[in-house]
Amino acid sequence: MGTKEFNNSLNEIKDFLHFNIVFSDNILNEVILNKYASLLIDSDFLSDSVIKYLNYNINTPKLLITSATNVIKFKNTEIFLRPISINDINKIVVKLDSQKQFTDNSKIKIKDYILDKNEKKLKKNESFIIITEKEIQLLELLFNSKTCIPKKQIQKEVWHYSIDADTHTVETHIYRLRKKIFDQFKDSDLILNNKKGYTI
Repeated sequence: MGTKEFNNSLNEIKDFLHFNIVFSDNILNEVILNKYASLLIDSDFLSDSVIKYLNYNINTPKLLITSATNVIKFKNTEIFLRPISINDINKIVVKLDSQKQFTDNSKIKIKDYILDKNEKKLKKNESFIIITEKEIQLLELLFNSKTCIPKKQIQKEVWHYSIDADTHTVETHIYRLRKKIFDQFKDSDLILNNKKGYTI
């Protein structure tokens, strides 16, 4: 994303790149940052309004190509001085894309919550609780099911009939998880149960 000259030079080599590229010289009106794996930016393109916009969106990785040594750095940014080779650009963008895919795949939206498997947190707005690996597996299992899951199936899927999976294991873990959720979020309706089993 940059000046017309910068975009035109990249356009000439795009067939040699190992990633898809979209060009824009009007980032404020044309680009929704979270749609892209990363952003390649010409420093000549930066203005106060563009910097403000890029700082606001901290999640999308940004690559700043510049000739200046004292360029303004904004959040989640790697800076590269010109000249930079096509191979270097390829390696960097492919690496950033892999990192973003890993991060995206580790997060699941469950109702008003985000289950972050990497951080082992259940988040809602600015609040969160720390959860265990078994609690993550339990939430994933319930979320991915379209119907109620019987207790015995939960024992098999989450505990694999391990020695500690006695008749009260599921109930005990769900009770503790519900308590954590209620204590932090005052929500008693995330995990529901009836005669057929448990659901979200």
